[in-house]
Amino acid sequence: MEYGSIEREIHIEASPEVVFEVLSRPEHVREWWSDEAEFATEPGGEGRLGFGDARQGDMTWQAFSVVEAEPPHRFAFRWTHDDGAAPTQQNSFLVVFTLERVGEGTLLRMTESGFRERGWDEAKAALEHSEHVTGWDYYLPRLVSYAAEVGAQA
Repeated sequence: MEYGSIEREIHIEASPEVVFEVLSRPEHVREWWSDEAEFATEPGGEGRLGFGDARQGDMTWQAFSVVEAEPPHRFAFRWTHDDGAAPTQQNSFLVVFTLERVGEGTLLRMTESGFRERGWDEAKAALEHSEHVTGWDYYLPRLVSYAAEVGAQA
């Protein structure tokens, strides 16, 4: 089986401008994806995402680096590289969101790649790929709902 990338395409009832903000601003990312988010939105912006419960001392941090930020059409980042390490194709996943206006809403295309480039054996690549598929299948519907809610308030 091929574990090269994960691709999803979804429609969101909000403008590309709203969806871009929801994808690229830490205060919004915390609402649909990670429990904590700290990063600068511009290309080269470094930061981190936190998953878990900080109050219980159960927070897992993932390094995060913005690769592209082209409002309101494209937002891309690398994540999961070692904290303090420069993100590369060999040590991180690349997530690319492209946004296209469709009527009053947005067609969002998401691709996550980097499973093969990590140098993992077949079993590890399959496990990581499966976990990320499960994750995106959980978080992308949350993005759809949250962005529509933000758009309705705008």
